[in-house]
Amino acid sequence: MSDSDSPPRKTLLLVDGSSYLYRAFHAMPDLRAVPGDPTSPATGAIRGMINMMQKLRKDVRADYAACVFDAPGKTFRDDLYPEYKANRSAMPDELRAQIEPIHEVVRLLGWKVLHVPGVEADDVIGTLACMARERGIHTVISSGDKDLSQLVDELVTVIDTMNDRVRDLAGVEAEFGVPPRLMVDYQALVGDSVDNVPGVDKVGPKTAVKLLQEYGSLDQLIARAEEVKGAVGQNLRKALDWLPKGRELLTIRKDCDLKDHIPGFPDLEDIVINGQDTEKLKVFYEKYGFKGLVKQLELHDVPPELLEEHKKKERAAPAGGLFEEPDLSGLSQATNLQYETVLTWDQLDALIAQLEAAPLVALDTETNSLDEMHAEIIGLSFSTAPGVAAYLPLAHSYAGVRDQLPREEALARLKPWLENPERPKLGQHVKYDRHVFANHGIEMRGYAHDTMLESYVLEVHKPHGLASLAERHLGRSGIDYENIAGKGQHQIPFQQVPIDKAAEYSCEDSDQTLDVHLTLWPKLERDAKLRFIYDLEMRSSETLYRIERNGVLIDSRELQRQGHELGQRILRLEQEAHELAGQPFNLGSPKQICDILFTKQGLPVIKKTASGAPSTDEEVLEKLAEDYPLPAKILEHRGLSKLKGTYVDKLPQMVHPRTGRVHTHYAQAVAVTGRLSSNEPNLQNIPIRTPEGRRIREAFIAAPGHVIASADYSQIELRIMAHISEDEALLRAFREEMDVHRATAGEVFGVPPDEVSSEQRRYAKVINFGLIYGMSSFGLARNLGIDTKAAANYIDRYFQRYPGVKHYMDETRLSAKSRGYVETVFGRRLYLPEINSPNGPRRAGAERAAINAPMQGTAADVIKLAMVKIQDVLDQHKRATKMILQVHDELVFEVPEAEVDWVRSEIPRLMAGVAELRVPLVAEIGVGPNWETAH
Repeated sequence: MSDSDSPPRKTLLLVDGSSYLYRAFHAMPDLRAVPGDPTSPATGAIRGMINMMQKLRKDVRADYAACVFDAPGKTFRDDLYPEYKANRSAMPDELRAQIEPIHEVVRLLGWKVLHVPGVEADDVIGTLACMARERGIHTVISSGDKDLSQLVDELVTVIDTMNDRVRDLAGVEAEFGVPPRLMVDYQALVGDSVDNVPGVDKVGPKTAVKLLQEYGSLDQLIARAEEVKGAVGQNLRKALDWLPKGRELLTIRKDCDLKDHIPGFPDLEDIVINGQDTEKLKVFYEKYGFKGLVKQLELHDVPPELLEEHKKKERAAPAGGLFEEPDLSGLSQATNLQYETVLTWDQLDALIAQLEAAPLVALDTETNSLDEMHAEIIGLSFSTAPGVAAYLPLAHSYAGVRDQLPREEALARLKPWLENPERPKLGQHVKYDRHVFANHGIEMRGYAHDTMLESYVLEVHKPHGLASLAERHLGRSGIDYENIAGKGQHQIPFQQVPIDKAAEYSCEDSDQTLDVHLTLWPKLERDAKLRFIYDLEMRSSETLYRIERNGVLIDSRELQRQGHELGQRILRLEQEAHELAGQPFNLGSPKQICDILFTKQGLPVIKKTASGAPSTDEEVLEKLAEDYPLPAKILEHRGLSKLKGTYVDKLPQMVHPRTGRVHTHYAQAVAVTGRLSSNEPNLQNIPIRTPEGRRIREAFIAAPGHVIASADYSQIELRIMAHISEDEALLRAFREEMDVHRATAGEVFGVPPDEVSSEQRRYAKVINFGLIYGMSSFGLARNLGIDTKAAANYIDRYFQRYPGVKHYMDETRLSAKSRGYVETVFGRRLYLPEINSPNGPRRAGAERAAINAPMQGTAADVIKLAMVKIQDVLDQHKRATKMILQVHDELVFEVPEAEVDWVRSEIPRLMAGVAELRVPLVAEIGVGPNWETAH
């Protein structure tokens, strides 16, 4: 028989289960069998393990397969060396509780599960790989453990799926510098800190490779140890007695007795890969709350004709019909997906007719940029029912590209539907898509839903990307962007992706978006409070789009002047620092600063870095600056340099060439409290505590004939604290319009408010805001510069005068521990995954967050309500005033001079009236030619 006629070589697939389960545990969020219930069993590692095993089975075709775990108890290595793995921390209890279910589900997925007492998983893997080699069977080992590289040869390959790494003969040598046959020698020299196996002192990877290349093996190196010169030689000779034992500890065994674990061993037939046990898997998935996986299993039993019948019903359903059958969300898992590529006018006309008739359409844009103000459409996809989608390529550009419809003409034909508010649309991160369409002159209307925001409201503590949502809720894994476009420096722009690949990728996105919506929307509909928050987020998204689109005018000449002045000051500070140090040094180099401060000048070491070097971070420099002039100069130099580089020099470069304005991006689904974050550029973090920082806002100006108006809430979080805690003294202070910090000082220091000193008021202000953030007596002492005992005394006095605040804090901690989340006044849920953590610092951090989050979150809700309300009124009254910035509790407007009086009176009134609390909301407004003068 010729080679071409010989049967294909069989494959044994071995999974390092212990490596997998740790990766699954750390990679997945805090999932629970009962979502949102922190007392329910953890399931994150189980879910992650299922994902990884399913993906591996899909990616690697194998005839035999086993998943190998470490067995509990000691191994022969512990007898050989009692200190083996002594440094390893104990397995987390939450992971330990998931091991048995993981073993069970891996078996149900069709894998042989092995855990052999007395030896490690690596040894079992090594034994099976050796046995397969003897039979001419190719072995693929899936693990991130580098130790398994010593098993690699012509028939054994190690793959690390998490890092997309293949360790074959060439891969091992390229990665470590030695071939697989020398990996044990290499490891013995370098040692293994994870397993507490010492190597040769001061011999790292490069030195080990050099020694093995020169001497050929560890045995030869030991035999000729006297020839090795210098410190390396001395350390090598000191380790000669240890090295043989170290190598023995690190050598993977290939002769384990597996007879009791694999019947018929050494025959491999008992580990033939099997089909999954669907019925038992369904019971398992239901037990642990994996609804998406249950749906996935059910689809295997649905006849194709029934799937088609479901789709026909969906297409014919009246408005709202898509929401009546949420259980159909998994139907797009079917193998007969109906994905179409639209290349002719007739196809486009048919698609538009389908869009017009559909009760809801999921829409996805493919563009040439992530910058929404510059992005242009390359293609669009639409999904009208689960499993049904169409891709419209419009601007692909590569050799051999098929005919496409001209972009602007095709968009013009779609424009009536796109701009029709009566045609409900759905997207993932629709604010971005609004910008993209606006770049082509289309003002999108009719966005009814955004899956990113649905997830943000329902599960704020989890990722909200489409791939994560589909995986988590549907059990669907989609096409990775890098699979169609490449990665790194070799990645091509989307317009160069072949249309057939782009169509599959984009159709899948819109299809999955619809699927995810059908799963999440019923959950929101059932909860009135969450529905309110979701509606607020959807309306905020539209308002933020308007703010981002408006942009802000920048005086580049003013920034240029400031940049010149800052440059001169930075240069002077550098010279002054050199004089204080007695020599020149790089003020941007932590290493040189460390040498100057602690070696040359002998300043006290406040704290150290992870590597053991003295720290020179901002906190350390601030502490040292209290007593020494040089750290103060370095701090000032660092602050001004950052200010210049981040804002003064950069902002003029970010002016959009088409609008002449700077357009920030507001990330809506990032902060767990509901706060917005600004980026590219970050206009919320411009420092305002220094004159130089405040001066930057002078460069934010109005167009000719306009002024800047800045409106913000007064002490909003303290007012919310008064509302939530219902503390009588705090409520009275706000209702009687007292200076709340002066009132607090009077209570804490036992003096009439009109006799409170400025220093006492400052202390009270720190206490008021500090306690909102859960500040301890230690933190308060550090902030006020007093001892901890005095700070604790102030806190005790505060709680005696404001018992309602103390009661609120205690009750909130207890409630958070039992529910796993806290709520804002309006019902936004703020989850606290660490609230019952066995880790003390993490638990304490979660408790502080539990106290503060309702106030921060309510403040975030209030400012969003204000944004939406004000934009509605501006539109209703056809005002030319534009909202141009949102910064924490502040809204900034560009106002025509003719509307200044209206803005002065109406904006504070509208802001104060968006919510009814037990104390009045107060908003203040200022007007000026620039942001700084208006503030």
